[in-house]
Parts: sequence; C-alpha cells; structure tokens
Amino acid sequence: MNGLGNQFAIFDARVLGQPLVLTPAQITAIGQQASCDQILAIEQTKTPGADIFMRIWNADGSEVGACGNGTRCVAWLVINERAEDELRIETKGGILHATKIGEHQVCVDMGKPRLHWQEIPLEERMDTRRIDLKVGPQDAPVLALPGAVNMGNPHIVFVVDDVEQVAISRLGPMLEFHPLFPEQANIGFAEIRARDEIRLRVWERDAGLTKACGSGACAALVATCRQGLTDRCATIIVDGGELQIEWRTTDDHVLMSGPIELEFEGDVAF
Repeated sequence: MNGLGNQFAIFDARVLGQPLVLTPAQITAIGQQASCDQILAIEQTKTPGADIFMRIWNADGSEVGACGNGTRCVAWLVINERAEDELRIETKGGILHATKIGEHQVCVDMGKPRLHWQEIPLEERMDTRRIDLKVGPQDAPVLALPGAVNMGNPHIVFVVDDVEQVAISRLGPMLEFHPLFPEQANIGFAEIRARDEIRLRVWERDAGLTKACGSGACAALVATCRQGLTDRCATIIVDGGELQIEWRTTDDHVLMSGPIELEFEGDVAF
C-alpha cells in the first residue's frame, strides 16, 4: 500500500497469536523485494481501549514508534474488514484513533504533540519553539533555529524560503545524527506559502528522503504555528500529494487526513 507515495509492505500477523519476529536482514530483504519504505505488522493487542497493535520497521531493520501514512493504510484495511468507520490502533507511541472519511480517505488523531525538551528528546535544555541549532557560518547561517516536536517520533523543522533549493540529501544525514538528538531525528524543511499552506520535504531517520511523512506533516504545522507563522489548520504539500492537518484547540490533538492506495497483495519469501 502507499500513502501519498510513501510505500509500505503490511503483514497481518494476528493469526500468529504472538508478535511477528523478523531479523534486520529479513526486513531489509522484504523492503528490497517490495520496494517499500517501511514494513508494518498488524498484531493482536491486550491493551484495553485498542483494537489492534501496529508494529513499524524502517527498511534498514530499525523499529520505530510512529508512522502517520502507515497508520492510515492499516486503518483502512482493518476498518473495511470490520465494516466499521472507526478504529483504535496501539503503537509504541501510544493509541491512535482513526476514522474513515471517504472511499480511500482516512483521518487519524495523532494525539497531543510532545513539546518539552526531554520529550523530543534533546541532549540539553532549550526552548523547543526555536532550538539553538545553526548550519553554516554563525553570522550568516544556511539554516537556523528550527522548531522541535515529538509526534510519537522526534522531528526538527526548519523554515526555509524555497524548499526546492535546499540540499536535503547532503544536510539531512548530517542533521539526523547531530549530537543534540540522542535518538536521532527526522528533519523537516518547511516553505510557508500562506498561513494555511506549507510545502514540506522530510529527511526521515533511518530511511532518507521520502515522498511523504505523515508525522512530519503534523510536526511541521505544530512547529510553524508555535512560531506564529501559520494557523492551526493547513494543507501540507509533500512530494507525493497533499495532507490536511489540524491542531485542534479543544483538546490539543493533531488530526491528519489524507488518501491511501492498495497497490497489490501477494506472498513474500523470507
């Protein structure tokens, strides 16, 4: 499946009655066979208030806690199976609530953004609205003072004038492994076109530059809104299409709405 071009191989492991165990080598092989960005497993859950558990691996074998586009894909599969419009999905980052809002459209409540420096996490105390990080000369930096947001995974968001002119493939790996980020970080580059429109590209930790990043889109809106640059609801334009993001005032939750696509079903030998 894919969410705005963000590709996933999804395994239904509920029949096993136990977690799906894959080695990093197997995950990498599956990623290569299926040409996907991440591998997801649908598993049974024992947590009250959740319907399923979703496990997430990057194609390099590392396990991560959140994936917005993958959540929409898994939600669509299970919602259609159950003939219901809502689903509660347990992840390592918490329980997410998903709602089917169209034939191939899903809205996911990504929960409250985590904004304290220890929740990102950062290596040292600082204001996460604009953290003390610069790239380039001190008096004329290329990038400076990004916002930091955790949406189940750590995101650093730089505001740029023209995202197409940013050397993301060169800067992304350097910033992902910056000493300030003990768990690495996803690096977003946000071009603000209007208070309700952002052009975004994201370098994902352990994955690289992808066509879309759902949690990154949520983080971009929260980060720019905290800096007074955007409103609490905006269209986020990624390489693969558009997401609608709302940072709700009533409960501080972030809602992400967007499309999914089922590409094919088949077997993988591993």
